[in-house]
Amino acid sequence: MVQVQRPVLEEIRTAAERIKEVVVNAPLLPLGPTDDDATILLKPEILQAVGSFKIRGVFNAVASMSPETRRRGLSTVSAGNTAQALAWTGRHFGVPARSIMPDNAPASKIEAVRAYGGEPILVPTEEVFRYLREHSWEDEPYAFIHPWINCDLIIGHGTMGPEVIAECPDVDTVFVPVGGGGLIAGVGSAVKALKPSIRVIAVEPRGCPSLHAGLEAGRPLSVDCNTICDGVAVPYITEEMFPLLRDLVDDAVLVSDDAVKASMRRLATANKMIAEPSGALALAAALAIPDEKRGLSVCIVTGGSIDPRKLAAILGDTQRVEA
Repeated sequence: MVQVQRPVLEEIRTAAERIKEVVVNAPLLPLGPTDDDATILLKPEILQAVGSFKIRGVFNAVASMSPETRRRGLSTVSAGNTAQALAWTGRHFGVPARSIMPDNAPASKIEAVRAYGGEPILVPTEEVFRYLREHSWEDEPYAFIHPWINCDLIIGHGTMGPEVIAECPDVDTVFVPVGGGGLIAGVGSAVKALKPSIRVIAVEPRGCPSLHAGLEAGRPLSVDCNTICDGVAVPYITEEMFPLLRDLVDDAVLVSDDAVKASMRRLATANKMIAEPSGALALAAALAIPDEKRGLSVCIVTGGSIDPRKLAAILGDTQRVEA
């Protein structure tokens, strides 16, 4: 087993140049609507071409391949957003892109993959994780991009970090949703390199606490997942990734699905921002922590792919929130 190494700033800056023609530098926006919330800023990655941050890492990984490798076609495993990014990128480079996806993935994500020109391969959820655990991709003819541990993907995700520090050099805390860990590995590496005092907070749904459980145990663990946050419903952190996350993360915070729904409603009504449940995780965590403990904070709004009926139900649900 080869552990994932921490990206360095030079690699991240090179990636930023490589992807700058297709990636938006999403501006930091204050959480509305009152002055009390001036200490929370939002990084709306929903503005990217595919509606999530995933385009950063996926495009960097594909653009870093040789033309001969790309021509084999592209492949990944995804709950939806990585698959959309791969399909978009495959279309950009004129090569086929297929993604193994759980058959219970949101219909909107599956259809978006097809709309971008990709091929979703729908299999039971347990088969998705078996494919990853057993390294089955090593036997396929496609150029496979691992959704969590691919180094070029992590570096591409890390391009978000310098953008945050450049726009808000006084930031104290960055809240980052965690599924397999690729996003926080990239962003955490970048911001720590630029400002070592910054606090990097991993955020997971209470119903799928794989990193939190692993950090408490001191080793990677498998957990059961039962959450509306399908984009981060990853039941384990890989052994390759765990040491890096253990060193980067200052704290791991768990939030309830109800808190996530409340965060989605806040984003929609106060900032006119549509976020999927995973995209609202970071804000849910920040809202649960007093200003004096977190300081000036940036929350990454990671994506906005959600079925319209599910969104309507969540926006119309005003039940009391349990943090």
